This record gives sequence, structure tokens and C-alpha cells, in this order.
Amino acid sequence: MSDTAAPPAPVPPIPSHADLFFAFFKITLSGFGGTLPWTRRMFVEEKRWMTAQEFNDVYALCQFLPGPNIVNLTTVFGSRMRGATGALAAWAGFLILPFCLMTVAALLYGRFGDIETVRRVLAGVAPAAAGLIIATAAKMAAPLFGRWGPAPAVFLATALAIGIMRWPLLWVLAVLAPTSIALAWWWRQ
Repeated sequence: MSDTAAPPAPVPPIPSHADLFFAFFKITLSGFGGTLPWTRRMFVEEKRWMTAQEFNDVYALCQFLPGPNIVNLTTVFGSRMRGATGALAAWAGFLILPFCLMTVAALLYGRFGDIETVRRVLAGVAPAAAGLIIATAAKMAAPLFGRWGPAPAVFLATALAIGIMRWPLLWVLAVLAPTSIALAWWWRQ
């Protein structure tokens, strides 16, 4: 048996402002139907700027902040990397193109939205978007189920309460968020 430990994994360099802008711009270009899968893939699998657990933790925080979760993630990540200017660079890279495209799309939809073909195309895109969300949720849940603490029970209780019982989200979060925090704290003691 050897006393030498494996060398630590190399730490990726902190991205520059330009790296942040173009990373989020690339995510935006790839993110038809939702950008969460592409964000996770880039941060965790490609650039290794975050571990799967770090991504889940930051995304969980962003779920509790007001506003769109992925925009919150953009701001939090940019801020962690380069402070307020990093948050602004990431945010701009993420939102400039969609803002312009959605403005044009809104104008076009206002003009052509009553055409049946347009409605069918939009209805056909919905299953692909749902598939992306389900695939990303499965990837994000994998680390939770790998350590068999209280996380799977909280996950199932949340899915049951909101998805099956149709209880109000705010009430479910008001009960399960502190319960989850307490269970995680207790489990790690």
C-alpha cells in the first residue's frame, strides 16, 4: 500500500469578463427550449467551473430568489467569479440576444400569430422543451440520490406535495425548506 496520495485535480482558472460574456452568449445560442441543461453542461462537464454539487447548491439558492432562476444563476455565478462587473458581463451575455430575438418574435407573432401553422409549430416544440427539463432534473438529482441522506425523502415529498397533491408552492416551500435544511444539518453532524 502506497503512502502517496493522488495529486489534487487541477483548479480551472477564474474566467475573465470576456469568458463570462461569451460563455453565457454561447449558452443562449444553444438554449432553445431552456438554457438550464446547457448551463449545467458547460459549467460542470465542459469547463469544470463548478462541481455537480456546487451547481445544485447555487441553483437551489437561485430558486428562492425572486425572478427567473437561470437569470439569477447567471448573476450569482458572474458575481462569484468577478464581482459586480462579472455579474454584469454574464448577465449581458445571457440576455442581450434573447431580448432582441423576443422583441422581433413578439412583433412577428402579433402580425402572424393567428395563422394555424404557427400555432402547430409552437405546439410541436413543447414536448422537446419538456424533455430537456426532465433530462436536466435527472442529472441534477443524481448526486442527491448517490449519498442516501434525507435528500431523496425531501425530493419525493416535494414532488408528491406539488405534483400529485397540488398543494400551493409557497406553503410547501415554507414547510419543506426549513425541514430540508434541518435534516441536512442533522445528517452531516
